[in-house]
Amino acid sequence: MCGLYASMRVLRGGPAGPTLLDCERPGMATARYTFDSIRSGVWVSGRSSMHPFNTETRGITGWFEAATRGDGALDLDRPVNGELELAVDRLTSGNALYDRELRRRVDARRYPTIGGRVTKITAAGAHPRYAVRGDIEFHGKTRSFEHEMDIEIRDGEVSMTGADVFDIREFGMEPPSMLMIRVYPEISVRVELYGTLAG
Repeated sequence: MCGLYASMRVLRGGPAGPTLLDCERPGMATARYTFDSIRSGVWVSGRSSMHPFNTETRGITGWFEAATRGDGALDLDRPVNGELELAVDRLTSGNALYDRELRRRVDARRYPTIGGRVTKITAAGAHPRYAVRGDIEFHGKTRSFEHEMDIEIRDGEVSMTGADVFDIREFGMEPPSMLMIRVYPEISVRVELYGTLAG
């Protein structure tokens, strides 16, 4: 491609030989990024028969592997992989009653973690938008999902952000209920993952 651009310039009377402007920037080989458990987080929003509730949880661990093209987009011709994990005990709404009932329903002692694994990524429009397919393991059940995320890799760091709605009944879990208060099964989940190049 560099030679083609250079030849066209010579035919127009310009100097011979490719320049930096004739060539695409080289891409980056497959690299692994380790998630920063302090910066990375998950936000969960839901509703009960009394009022809405919101949680913010840090402590996500895991990694992401990908290569990039010269324009900074993910190189989807190469394998893209990733895994993450979050301890159930870190989930908190700030309401001790809700939290206690949630852990009881989740059976946190038996299923102490929530896990995720990337199985495939495809383009979902222009970079940095991608469709991420993967498996989520929660409450002893594994379900496959596909959701859109913004993914960017630059300066030795990766950022992955996305949001969607889940029904906890898909994981064999009934919504918590306390006295006359009922929690609805649909929850909105927003994830922000930030990682640095593994040494």
